[in-house]
Amino acid sequence: MKIGFVGLGIMGKPMAKNLIKQGYSLTVYDLNAEAVAEVVQAGAAQGDSPKAVANVSDVIITMLPNNAIVKSVLLGEDGVIHGAKTGAVVVDMSSISPVVAKEVASALAEQGIQMLDAPVSGGEPKAIDGTLSIMAGGDETAFQRVLPVLSCMGKDVILVGPSGSGSTAKLANQIIVNVNIAAMSEALVLAAKAGIDIDKLYQAIRGGLAGSTVLDAKVPMILERNFKAGGRVDINLKDLSNVMETADAFEMPLPLTAHVRHIFETLRDEGKQSHDHGGIVQYYEKLAGVEVGKTTT
Repeated sequence: MKIGFVGLGIMGKPMAKNLIKQGYSLTVYDLNAEAVAEVVQAGAAQGDSPKAVANVSDVIITMLPNNAIVKSVLLGEDGVIHGAKTGAVVVDMSSISPVVAKEVASALAEQGIQMLDAPVSGGEPKAIDGTLSIMAGGDETAFQRVLPVLSCMGKDVILVGPSGSGSTAKLANQIIVNVNIAAMSEALVLAAKAGIDIDKLYQAIRGGLAGSTVLDAKVPMILERNFKAGGRVDINLKDLSNVMETADAFEMPLPLTAHVRHIFETLRDEGKQSHDHGGIVQYYEKLAGVEVGKTTT
């Protein structure tokens, strides 16, 4: 099975490398020439466009920043739709809205191309070690066909339901992750303001009900003042905007999510759009006039 991969960013590059390690023939494309060169060095071939990648691939994987870029890469003038063969499977692993996922899947289906929307969770560390959680939406037959491929990149690979279901599951995931980070940040800043040693607080609570993957992933980074992105502020802002648009369509209020989106907007306006979403703590630090990790009276 020949694989095409479009989108070699923070997540896409290690995901593509894991496919190469498992012996798949890979053709890649990205606007970032340096990222392409690195994956080619690892054993991939280089395509000149999404169309060219699709032309030599049985399965085309995309890992892209937003709705507009996904639509351009898949349906645009030089897009995958114009190069993919009948019977090919497109697996979009980007985080996009369910509406766009269904729209693109329908357009591809008219050309005899199947599509799964299969976004991921786990951030850069799990992309590197191939243990991402992958939540897919689409046809069962297409899912079973590409399951061995997805299993090279993810540990938990679940078909959630029909087209759009994977994207909806990712929106639910992003609510839980980002509201969790915000709650954790609020708690850490309260403790810092009270003069508590945050590392000792972390050790005290991590084994109890407050313990979580988020706590273990983000507290050490915050204590080191390391906001290098595994999940960027601007990407998570995009995800929560998709959440709110979907909720609006259901006439459903999401007050916690709305507030966290506001926090991301504030961080973006302060020039922190490329920071890790653990940087939410900086919003609370500014309000409290304290920095987590430094004992303050």
